[in-house]
Amino acid sequence: MNNEHQIVITEVLHLLQGGNAHAGLKKALDGLPAELRGVKLDKLPYSIWQLVEHIRIAQWDMLEFCKDGSHQSPNWPDDYWPKEAAPESDEAWDKCVKQIDDDLEELIALVKSEDLYQKIPHGDGQTILREALQAADHNAYHVAEIIMIRRLLGVWG
Repeated sequence: MNNEHQIVITEVLHLLQGGNAHAGLKKALDGLPAELRGVKLDKLPYSIWQLVEHIRIAQWDMLEFCKDGSHQSPNWPDDYWPKEAAPESDEAWDKCVKQIDDDLEELIALVKSEDLYQKIPHGDGQTILREALQAADHNAYHVAEIIMIRRLLGVWG
């Protein structure tokens, strides 16, 4: 592996892990009171739970696409957004956050082990690099929304 390739991998890993200019999901959720997970603020379409669950579903979908040629993505947009504003239990919340962490670790392992530039055989031009950057961008966007909701709720910083 040449030096430029390693530099790209390092930067992609920073993005995926919430490094550089982006806060990661763990930081965005740290100290969030459980009773605020399902609060929907006036004129905002989603609760923090809905954003976290959406991150889980979308990241899982991107990861599975990278790994499995027979993977079927959920229907957009209905199956990517939970209808309920709050998780049904603390266990559901914990399971969701754990899957995000586990899937992120698996995506990171793919980035480290695969040729980032090789087209995914069952795709139509996508590469591991594209999917990793898309996951990082998507997660950063919604993590920022979580932080904004926490600020509006008075439970950030």
